[in-house]
Amino acid sequence: MSAYLDNSATTRVCKQAADKMYEVLTRQYGNPSSLHMMGFQANELLEESRAVLARMLGCRSEEVFFTSGGTESNNMALFGVMEHGGKKGGVVTSSIEHPSVEQAVRALGDMGHPVFFAPVDRSGRVDVQAVVDAVNDDTELVSVMLVNNELGTIQPAAELFAAVKQKNPHVITHCDCVQAFGKIEVRPARLNADLVTVSAHKIHGPKGVGALYVRRGVRLRPRVFGGGQERGVRCGTEDLPGIAGFAAAAQALPGLKQSDAAVRALRDRLIGGLSAMADVVVNSPPDALPYIVNASFLGIPAQPMINFLSAREICVSGGSACSSGHRSRVLTACGLEPRVIDSAIRISLSHDTTEQEIDELLAGLSDALKTIRRKR
Repeated sequence: MSAYLDNSATTRVCKQAADKMYEVLTRQYGNPSSLHMMGFQANELLEESRAVLARMLGCRSEEVFFTSGGTESNNMALFGVMEHGGKKGGVVTSSIEHPSVEQAVRALGDMGHPVFFAPVDRSGRVDVQAVVDAVNDDTELVSVMLVNNELGTIQPAAELFAAVKQKNPHVITHCDCVQAFGKIEVRPARLNADLVTVSAHKIHGPKGVGALYVRRGVRLRPRVFGGGQERGVRCGTEDLPGIAGFAAAAQALPGLKQSDAAVRALRDRLIGGLSAMADVVVNSPPDALPYIVNASFLGIPAQPMINFLSAREICVSGGSACSSGHRSRVLTACGLEPRVIDSAIRISLSHDTTEQEIDELLAGLSDALKTIRRKR
C-alpha cells in the first residue's frame, strides 16, 4: 500500500476540480476578454470563480486577483507595495517566511530598502514585540505568514498586525496564508491584513493558480503589463480552466470543524506512534496546525530516510519543497541543534489522509530505524 504524506508540497486534485477543468478546457474555452458569446461566457465563469474565493475570504470580489500561484502572489504583494510610491521605505518580516517572501525581501534590501527579519522562538513563533519595535515612521510593509510551511506553527498574525497598525497606521500588512487556507479560517479583515496570499494546489486544486487579496484602497505597482486583465494589476490571459478548478476545489472542501477534527485524530495517532520510537524528536509545537508534523530521527540524515520510505511508496519531505537540498533555514532560525535539523522530515496530511496511510508510515519508519541505524 502506498502512502502520500507530502500534502504541504501539493495535494491530489479532487474530482470536482478535475471535472470542472475538463469541462472548461473542452467546452468553455473562450478567452474572457473576447467580445463574443464564448468570451462573455468565459468572463461570466471567471467572475463566478472570483466570487467563490471572495466568499471564502469574506471580502469583495473586486478585492481578489488571480495569479499563477503563491510565489507570484507573494512577489506581487511585496514588490507591488514597495515600488508603488517610489520611496525607499522599510520592510519587516519574520526569519522563517517561505522562500518566495524571504528572497523577495532580500532583493528589496539589495535595492536599498531597509529590511528587518524578526526572530522566532524554538517553536517557530515570531517575536511580536520585536516586529513592533522594528516598525518606524519609514516602514512601508510588514509581512508575516499565518502558518509556517515546515513546522505548522500558527503565528499570532491578527495580534501582530493590529499592534503594527497602532504604532504606524500607514503600514501595509501582508499575510502569506498558503498553508492555512482551507484548513483554518482565513479572513483578511479579522487578520488585520491588507494583502493575503492563497494557492489552489494546497487545497486539492490545480498547480499554477493562486490569488492575492488586495484590500480596497491599497495600491500596487504592476510587474506585468499588457492587456489590462485583472484590472491592470496582473495582465495576461487568465488561466480559466485553472481558476475554475481552484473555485471548484474550494467549494468541495469539507467544513473546517469537520476536517480539523478528522486530521487532528490522525495527527494524534501519528504522534502516538512516534513517541514509542527511540531517539525521535517532534519539532512541531503541540498547538501547531495538525496538518503538519515535523520530526527528527536522530542519527539518520533526512535524505536517506526519505529514500528508504520512498522505496516503500511512502512520500514525505525534508522541509519546504521550494528549497529542498539545503539545511532548513526555518529550523536553524528556531535555534535547533544541527543533528536535529539534519535528521528532520516533514509529514503533512490532508482531509483525504487515512488511518491506513498513517499506520503504513509508522511501519516504514520503524523498519527504517532498524535498517539504517544498523548499517550506520
